[in-house]
Amino acid sequence: MNSSLIIGSNSHIAQAIICRIQEAEPPEKIIAVSRGQQPAELEGVDWYQSDYSESSIAELVKRFMDSALTFNRVFICLGILHDQKVSPEKRLEELNSDAIQHVFQINAITPALWLKHLLPLLKQARGCKVTIFSARVGSIGDNHLGGWYSYRASKAGLNMLLKSTAVEYARRAPNVKLLAFHPGTTDTPLSRPFSKQVPEHKLFQPDFVAEQLLKILEQLEPDGELSFLDWQGQRVDW
Repeated sequence: MNSSLIIGSNSHIAQAIICRIQEAEPPEKIIAVSRGQQPAELEGVDWYQSDYSESSIAELVKRFMDSALTFNRVFICLGILHDQKVSPEKRLEELNSDAIQHVFQINAITPALWLKHLLPLLKQARGCKVTIFSARVGSIGDNHLGGWYSYRASKAGLNMLLKSTAVEYARRAPNVKLLAFHPGTTDTPLSRPFSKQVPEHKLFQPDFVAEQLLKILEQLEPDGELSFLDWQGQRVDW
């Protein structure tokens, strides 16, 4: 039976991915990881809690390996734009060291640590496609507006970490394909405070994004490269 691992499973898009996988045939085992508890409406999922410290990540991956789990798809749906501690900076005067480190930890460092610890497990799979949620605003070439310093920089940093990971995975786990994915502006708590000016046809529902992503993954094959694609399957500038 195929298995999917969804990390950051309390996000709206992650839960939409879970629902889409559950509706598909043939049946697939779903392993979900989040900080919070399993929502009551999501049944038929093996749910694990983690504080996303490196020790917690290592312990969970060891449990997966001890259980002889293999994954054909992994979704790393981690990301932060704002919370009680941070909000997007509009001016240089708003930069704060603690806030920058907080955003980098969630958006760049933690996904890279997951890829570090998953390597021994993923290289045993016959084929695995790994999606890591990035963002178009992390594109250096596409940055014409400035602002959002921490978020932009953390996603650009994530992309570089993924590029280096892809080079190494190509040698050590050539059956794995890495995808940095831009979901577009989605109606979720992450983007909701900043989506009031977004035209209705450009504000997506999580289920639509999940459907688009799963379609894109069907077309990808391990090629030793990192792809940076948006919800339409179009390339995003680095």
